[in-house]
Amino acid sequence: MTATQWISRVIRPLAIVAGIGPAIWLGLKFLRDDLGANPAEYLEHFTGTAALVILLLSLTITPLRRLSGINTLIRLRKPIGLWSFAYACLHFSCYLVFDQSLDLSEILHDIAKRPYITVGFSAWLLLLSLALTSFAGAIRTLGGKRWNALHRLVYVAAAGGVIHYLWSVKRDVSVPSALGGVLIVLLAARIERRPRKAMPMQGVGVPE
Repeated sequence: MTATQWISRVIRPLAIVAGIGPAIWLGLKFLRDDLGANPAEYLEHFTGTAALVILLLSLTITPLRRLSGINTLIRLRKPIGLWSFAYACLHFSCYLVFDQSLDLSEILHDIAKRPYITVGFSAWLLLLSLALTSFAGAIRTLGGKRWNALHRLVYVAAAGGVIHYLWSVKRDVSVPSALGGVLIVLLAARIERRPRKAMPMQGVGVPE
């Protein structure tokens, strides 16, 4: 098979299936009663970290495509991005259930008053808007330029995720700092790119 066929027939289906891996790992730890002294906190931390790591992984597709010259890599961005959103939703759900007991007034107060919650919620809203417009119908409705402009906000969402993570940890900031470093490298790679004709658009929030 050619590289294009390999990516389309093997790598992309694997990317779609592999996204459930962290959830399976989490389920196995739950069955073994291995979620630590504070299972709710562990669930929140794990799902939030998974969402951010997968989001940054999706942002590597464009520089990898550019370095390799394999344009079909662009087809990996949508499934990876949607998995990031799925874990972000799990993370947000953990916060709603475990931290706030689904108390709407407390949720709204917390979002308004606590900066790291405000930033995290804003990042989730951005990912929501990207997920809802990741399909062909949205591209036709918005038009290519507006769709691209909207989906560039994925970098804002990623930055918000890193800031939320940094502010939420109390002691060891090594992991969020490392993820922030990865984001800076990806942003630098984008800034240094020479202008070129846009590639076909492929979904959730990882534009050219």
